[in-house]
Amino acid sequence: MSLHLQPVHVATGSEDGDGQLVFADDFLVAVLVRLSDQHGADVGLWFLEAGFGLTSVARAPLFFDLDAAQDWIEGYLSSKRGSA
Repeated sequence: MSLHLQPVHVATGSEDGDGQLVFADDFLVAVLVRLSDQHGADVGLWFLEAGFGLTSVARAPLFFDLDAAQDWIEGYLSSKRGSA
């Protein structure tokens, strides 16, 4: 599986607008958003704003950086594809 990120501005309705589209094998699987100052101690962390298909989860973790987010997405997709 090959992940590719593309920077994007996301209209979240808050100050969290710095985002990344995440593609897996050319399919959009997630939208990540960097948390703004309004999140206090979590500022700068990445949040799974939206997941599509197998990455659509009710409760996603916060990620320290984009590498951690990609690792989680890749691992999550791999585990779900293996169980499907």
